[in-house]
Amino acid sequence: MTPQTENAMPPVAPDLRDLNRQMLLILDFGSQYSELIARRIRETQVYSEVLSYRTTAEQLRQLNPRGLILSGGPKSVYDAGAPHCDPEIWNLGIPILGVCYGMQVMVQQLGGQVERAERGEYGKASLHIDDPTDLLTNVEDGSTMWMSHADSVAHLPPGFETLAHTENTPCAAIADHERRHYGVQFHPEVVHSQDGIALIRNFVYHICNCEPTWTTETFVEEAIREVRARVGDKRVLLALSGGVDSSTLAFLLHRAIGDQLTCMFIDQGFMRKYEPERLVQLFRDEFAIPVQYVNARDRFINRIAGVTDPEEKRKHIGHEFIRVFEEESRRLGPFDYLAQGTLYPDVIESADTNVDPKTGERVAVKIKSHHNVGGLPKDLQFKLVEPLRKLFKDEVRKVGRSIGLPEEIVQRHPFPGPGLAIRIIGEVTSERLNILRDADFVVRDEIQKQGMYHDFWQAFAVLLPIRSVGVMGDQRTYAHPIVLRLIASEDGMTADWSRVPYDLLETISNRMVNEVKGVNRVVYDITSKPPGTIEWE
Repeated sequence: MTPQTENAMPPVAPDLRDLNRQMLLILDFGSQYSELIARRIRETQVYSEVLSYRTTAEQLRQLNPRGLILSGGPKSVYDAGAPHCDPEIWNLGIPILGVCYGMQVMVQQLGGQVERAERGEYGKASLHIDDPTDLLTNVEDGSTMWMSHADSVAHLPPGFETLAHTENTPCAAIADHERRHYGVQFHPEVVHSQDGIALIRNFVYHICNCEPTWTTETFVEEAIREVRARVGDKRVLLALSGGVDSSTLAFLLHRAIGDQLTCMFIDQGFMRKYEPERLVQLFRDEFAIPVQYVNARDRFINRIAGVTDPEEKRKHIGHEFIRVFEEESRRLGPFDYLAQGTLYPDVIESADTNVDPKTGERVAVKIKSHHNVGGLPKDLQFKLVEPLRKLFKDEVRKVGRSIGLPEEIVQRHPFPGPGLAIRIIGEVTSERLNILRDADFVVRDEIQKQGMYHDFWQAFAVLLPIRSVGVMGDQRTYAHPIVLRLIASEDGMTADWSRVPYDLLETISNRMVNEVKGVNRVVYDITSKPPGTIEWE
């Protein structure tokens, strides 16, 4: 494909800041929960974004948010080099809520004092409410909140009062009612905090006076309008994987621009049983969305022949994906735009590393190696179409469902870009792929038959590169063991093994050793994440 000679334009995505005048912003001080705060705000149907703590008061004033939330963070506010916000934010005249470290920043910058606590507080703590009004309305006295701090407020700033305390923390919630500044030492955004969502709703609705205008329908309308305005009559290429992100994007773009969209599905041979055929049939026949099917199975299996290191597998698969993508793009093109299913967590995690510091524009395509299997080279200069880049995964599912995406895709379990290749430990061969594909089918088929598919974040099989002795029909066997991995999780960042009924494990095991040639033993992985990972490679 001929590289674009003009500067790449910013990605096509709905301007949600214009769309949602009622907006809350989160200043991130390095907390692992900053994204979760944004998700909780959006669950109230109010738009939110995560920004760096370095964002200036003037920049915030231009964005005109209804309120501001300061996240937690790993530092102590009195440490040298600890992050602090622009002191002018306290004069913006909008409600501000500090969470954990964010509360301590508020206290220190407004004239209070934070010190090392005599006793740190981690995990669950009972919240004793001293003032049940305003921020703590409908928060039950004695409710459980999640703590994670070693520092504590020793002296409150002028104008502040204590709203709640715990056994070890005298100032667990504080407020300056006149200036509408609030702080909580706990984390209301995590599921362990019993009435955390009630507190968040109080801040969003009653203190910031927001209304629930952030809806799926509003987003879809604006996304379609924005895509049409920016793309015009140009052609758009989308690499379709069959997952919820790319499938939702395909439906959305097809509704917006129709036949200007070309979907390309590269079958690398590592998909699950029947999935490539089902994907093409679903899009072409049932939804009339053209899909260019590319059978590259032999190329990929040959590329990773003899490769046993998991990272090398990923790299080889990624490089081959690039080559196939280049060749097919030239054959089907030219295209002006490349559509990507980039989500908001991808944007936050990338930290704008693909933004030109001179122009502020994204000039190179970046596809995460752990998800989309390969990064495209910088000399492929597409203009990007990324309508989903401000959405979280749960919001994408809502959008997909609202525009007609079938439930089998909306609720599809996450599946790695390299596919079954990283669920075969060691070398990937055609024989091993066939064994694992059949074993994986048994797992999925059985949990669907028993109505348990949606009980798991992921449920799959792993093939080990060893053999064990067995006996079948009075004859000795020497075949592969299969590892079952059934996982419970909310977002995949942490996970626990599922406590499944024994009869389900027994049925899966019996079916596998009877139906899958080359398997004579089944084991169950009971490792959580951390310390393990969900995938084995």
